[in-house]
Amino acid sequence: MSARVLVVDDNAANRRLLEARLNAEYFDVLTASNGPEAIAICAKTQCDIVLLDVMMPEMDGFEVCRRLRSHPDTAHLPVVMVTALDQPADLVRGLEAGADDFLTKPIDEMHLIARVRSLARLKVVIDELRNRAQAAGSLAITPFAVRRAQDGRPGRLLLVDDRRSSSERLVQALATQHAVTVEPLAQEVLFKAAEDDFDVVIVSLGLQNFDALRLCGQIRALERTRNLPILLIADLDDRQRILRGLELGISDWLGRPVNRNELLARVRTQLRHKRYADALREKVQQSIELAMFDPLTGLNNRRFLESQLVALIENSRARSSPLALLIVDIDHFKRVNDTYGHDAGDEVLKAFSHRLRAVIRSGDLLCRLGGEEFVMVMPGANAKDAIGIAERARLVVEQEPFALGGSNRSIAVTASIGLAERGPDQDWRELYHSADQALYRAKAEGRNRVNAAA
Repeated sequence: MSARVLVVDDNAANRRLLEARLNAEYFDVLTASNGPEAIAICAKTQCDIVLLDVMMPEMDGFEVCRRLRSHPDTAHLPVVMVTALDQPADLVRGLEAGADDFLTKPIDEMHLIARVRSLARLKVVIDELRNRAQAAGSLAITPFAVRRAQDGRPGRLLLVDDRRSSSERLVQALATQHAVTVEPLAQEVLFKAAEDDFDVVIVSLGLQNFDALRLCGQIRALERTRNLPILLIADLDDRQRILRGLELGISDWLGRPVNRNELLARVRTQLRHKRYADALREKVQQSIELAMFDPLTGLNNRRFLESQLVALIENSRARSSPLALLIVDIDHFKRVNDTYGHDAGDEVLKAFSHRLRAVIRSGDLLCRLGGEEFVMVMPGANAKDAIGIAERARLVVEQEPFALGGSNRSIAVTASIGLAERGPDQDWRELYHSADQALYRAKAEGRNRVNAAA
């Protein structure tokens, strides 16, 4: 997987060395010699990953990372800090500034390439989710505003370790900030991870009774756990298996002996990634719902009706089966709003939609067009069937007044209904027009009645 990598270092020799290594693996490489230049390049969305030197004059890597994280356009950009500092406190400082990973000089080439590829995969997923959220947000005419999660909420962690002494030390380090579930049996992990709402899975590479990398691959292969961050705990001399784990899709790894602060910082980073991705997915889902559902009644809206009606009519024509369309309109609804207020009107609309739901058949489509107008589409129903259902709908509306919540008041409401059966060559617009004309006649003839198109 290729990506565009920005190398930021005030030392020209270091820039050329990293550029050559990355070019050899077919990455596109940009370079910057200082922090402000790097921030300007990132602001133009010209890169996918940032390799950021820590020790630079004027603006060090920590400050550059903090500035990237503080801006919504670059908050999601993967940042790897490259430094000669190798103390855990320095690593923790970088992770707390928002870095996704650390590489210590002299840089191990295999380690470098594996880390960049792992973060490139993450960037692809995040970009796809952001694009979907942007598109769905514009479809639903709602602003796109999902920031990279920075909250300090505790996470729910699943620790997979079959050595009691090791798991107890890890739990002791993590339990001060997070809820930790220990599972020593690797065979049970997939069931637990799929059934429970965990935020991060921590896997010991030294499992005695199961191949830890096979478990990581299974977690990635299962749909319900595919997006779950995996943090691998490994001995530093188990290099080849660590790199293999990164190729399989683990999110991060930590060497033994485990430093408590670094462990907490890396877990915090994975929580941030997951919550940001989850927020994007939620944004997409909300936007789809706003685009296809009426927020007041929960029914499908006009946009959804128009998208589905064409297919329903084509299916009806292909099967030579009937199809009926009903337009239901609340009589004198403006009087309800003017007399009792718009809150009361909203209550009536919600209750009205519930009553219509009670009379439609399984497989029928019920939508709110807007205002007080609703549409029912009935595949397989001819005009006679539709008239019977329409009369039931009219009666269920008329027979019982609509109670207003929080008071003893109620409102008597009636409805007029126009319907039409699909003609041999009618498209959805013609069918809708026929039902609309029937509704107009029902109103003209006194309302609270059903009228079918000729």
